[in-house]
Amino acid sequence: MSKKIFALFLAVVMLLGMLAGCGQEASGSDATQVQSGTESGADSQTDAAAEPQAVTLKVWSPSEDQNPELGEWLITMCNQFNELHPEWDITFEYGVCTESDAKKLVPQDVDAAADVFLYSSTGLENLCQASSLMEWGGTYLEHVYANYPEALVNCLVYDGGLYGIPMTTNTYFMYYDKSVFTEEDVKSLDVMLEKGKVAYPLTDGFYNAAFYIANGCTFFGEDGTDREAGIQLGGKKGIAVTNCLVDLVKNENFIVASPSDAIAMMREGNCDAYVCGTWQAAQTEEILGENYGVAMLPTVKIDGVDTQLRPFTSAKAVGVKSTTQYPEVALNLAMYLAGYEGQKAHYELRGYVPCENQLITEVQDDPVCSVDAQTIEQIALPRSCFTEFAYFWTPAESMGLEIRDGVVTHENAAEKTEAFNVAANSSGIE
Repeated sequence: MSKKIFALFLAVVMLLGMLAGCGQEASGSDATQVQSGTESGADSQTDAAAEPQAVTLKVWSPSEDQNPELGEWLITMCNQFNELHPEWDITFEYGVCTESDAKKLVPQDVDAAADVFLYSSTGLENLCQASSLMEWGGTYLEHVYANYPEALVNCLVYDGGLYGIPMTTNTYFMYYDKSVFTEEDVKSLDVMLEKGKVAYPLTDGFYNAAFYIANGCTFFGEDGTDREAGIQLGGKKGIAVTNCLVDLVKNENFIVASPSDAIAMMREGNCDAYVCGTWQAAQTEEILGENYGVAMLPTVKIDGVDTQLRPFTSAKAVGVKSTTQYPEVALNLAMYLAGYEGQKAHYELRGYVPCENQLITEVQDDPVCSVDAQTIEQIALPRSCFTEFAYFWTPAESMGLEIRDGVVTHENAAEKTEAFNVAANSSGIE
């Protein structure tokens, strides 16, 4: 058998059992395993006599991941992957697409979209409704469930199928000045407000939802998978939260400010703690120096009871398009980008908090990574990917503004809360 015919035969074999599309499954394979910083290398290679299979893969990521000044993470990892796989001769075509934009750009023309791309789990329903993503199955599926936190994996499940591999997290916690607050102080917002100034982005639904979730309000059921349940912010539970917030904004030590404004205030000495995600960690450490502290969200008294604030969490993930011509190559590249080596490099080059189990244990000396992992494991609520979630954001912003400005009072809290609940479940055009 000639080398060319043998290579063609191998290419056909590698595609057997691989099905594409949301609702269809990519089967497992004994192809290269790329977890835990290891590479099976020659053990999984094709016959040395065979010519490498020529493959062209289109890969998309945010521009920062391709910036030479930031280490060219994507290009570096793809080149390493190519070197590790002499059975494939891969030509990479790179394009720019943010994780949040993927839900819009990929469905516009799935065939023209990238074979492998980064996306936010919050856009999963948009992608699956357009049959844009390949479902993971077999050993690929087993690998994800075995090597990543369950809460993040669940963010990538739609209608019972898994459609990606977690790359990093998206949640939030608290940065604080250790010279003002002790580790015990930061467990309670009420205690903190007795000692210093705390900034909170109350006008942003991503953040103010933490108060409502804390008191038992729900977003599409307890686990975010019950579409018919809708968003439940009303009733006694929701009204109690609104009354709590009315009191908080009257406290001169409680500052309503966005994370970007809060860090500026901290730099000026006018803020001692604020709430944000990983993206302002480096700047905050620079400001606070040896007094740099990071902690999970605190408790707050609601109806006189200390109640744990609970943030949303979601995942940034690597997905494979449903119509890729090279499913095995694309799936293994996705596993490599989001595997031990890929996440380690992403953390070192860009400060992305890793979410691969082995790597999580290795970065616990980093307070941001440690608190992020604790938050996801202990208190965070995975955010639903249902498109109806979009109805929530504008009413949540309006509610936060009205609470901040004193428009919402104890006298009208019940009425305002019920109106908020109705608006959060309506597109506004029915």
